[in-house]
Amino acid sequence: QLQLQESGGGLVQPGGSLRLACTASRFTLRANGIGWFRQAPGKEREGVSCISRLVDRSVYGEPVKGRFTITIDYAKSSVFLLMDNLKPEDTGVYYCAAGTINVAEPCPLASGNYDIWGQGTQVTVSS
Repeated sequence: QLQLQESGGGLVQPGGSLRLACTASRFTLRANGIGWFRQAPGKEREGVSCISRLVDRSVYGEPVKGRFTITIDYAKSSVFLLMDNLKPEDTGVYYCAAGTINVAEPCPLASGNYDIWGQGTQVTVSS
């Protein structure tokens, strides 16, 4: 069964950068959508970005547009989230998730579309 593992979280000052990695135990044709989500204390889980495998079409949530970039490295079975110009409001636990999506449409940022989840990695943006 496909398993996901996040890494790359940490403490960074406002304006700094982090690159998160989501490594899959194996890619399957079934899991053709990969998403990044985050959850801050006391808040609901929020869709950050997603990408459709093989067509490499990506979507970003409004709060991160222009600052975050999602990419796939097929050789490494990994999806990366490069986060630039980080803000304190970006603080939270970041999760990657995989699911079966319709690649003819933009990948969805709603968490209900993804059924395989990693354990999460903490990102803290603070001076």
